[in-house]
Formats: sequence, structure tokens, C-alpha cells
Amino acid sequence: MAVDWLLAGLGNPGAEYAHTRHNVGFWFVRAVAEKAGSPWLREARFKAELAQCSASGQRLVLCQPQDFMNRSGGPIQAIAAFYRIPPERILVAHDDLDLPPGTARLKFGGGHGGHNGLRDLDRALGTAAYWRLRLGIGHPGHKDRVVAYVLGAPDRDDREQVDAAIHRALAVLPDFLQGRSDAAQQRLHTLES
Repeated sequence: MAVDWLLAGLGNPGAEYAHTRHNVGFWFVRAVAEKAGSPWLREARFKAELAQCSASGQRLVLCQPQDFMNRSGGPIQAIAAFYRIPPERILVAHDDLDLPPGTARLKFGGGHGGHNGLRDLDRALGTAAYWRLRLGIGHPGHKDRVVAYVLGAPDRDDREQVDAAIHRALAVLPDFLQGRSDAAQQRLHTLES
């Protein structure tokens, strides 16, 4: 089956991490699958959970790596290689400390900004030339508190804001998938409340 896009969420596997800030990438791809009514299947050969669906005339593979965040690159690279998806047709959703909760940004390429999942993916793909959906989670205020913060659950207000950002990202996904990335970026970046 020909696949047009790989949408990967970054996060940590396991119930203990499911509601943590570091897993907002998983929340996004789960929302895409839920909207499409697509089930998740565990694929041991890829160390990932996958769902397949169509959206806006495009065939999508959705991915949640089931290795820890700092080893996300291997599963994503293996899936991209299997389906012959080039890096520029990969969208990676991830948490971003530099953006406040409720913010979502589409970006192509760039640095990893200290994000261990992106760092590992850059290494595995051999390039940073892929799309990112940056979902803001805010910053705890001091670098020494970052690990506990990203591995903690957001309070109700922050969770509602992150969910709203995911909803806005879903709304612009059709434009993005059909090659209108400029329009998708403009809409997403101006929809914020």
C-alpha cells in the first residue's frame, strides 16, 4: 500500500506516562486516529503502535514509538523506510518547553532545541528536514526542574489549553496534507485565543 504521510507522535510508552506533558505528541496522533475511527495495532518489528487511515485524499500511517523518548528515532526511521516515506513527508508532533500551553506551531526543519526525541530522530534519519508540530507545554522556570515537569501531568487548565491547541492543529491538517503548508501555518498561528 502506498503511503503519502507518516504522522509520528513523541512520548514514552506505558500507563504511568500516558497523561504526562512529555506525551502530548501521542495525544495528537491519537486524536487523528480517533477522528478517523482507526484502531491502533502493536507492531513488534517496528517497536511501535501504528494506525492507518485516509484524510483529505492522503493515505496516512500514524505512529507511537514504544521505546523511550530518547530512542524514538529508530522506530520512526524503520517505519519510514518500510513505507518508503521521505523525511519531508514526515510530521512529528512533540512537546515544546519554549511555547506556553495552548500554543501550536508547524515548522519544517531546524534544530532539536535540546529535545531528546528530536535529537534521536535527527540521528536516525540523518537529517532534520522533516515537519514538526510543536505543542506548547510551558516551562517550569528553572532547568533543574525540567525533568520532573515534563514527566508530570499538567493541571486542568493547562490540559484544556493543550487539548484546544491539538483541536486547532486537527482543523488545519487537511490544508497541510494537501500541500498547502503555508495556509495551514498561517491559520494555525492566528487561531490562538
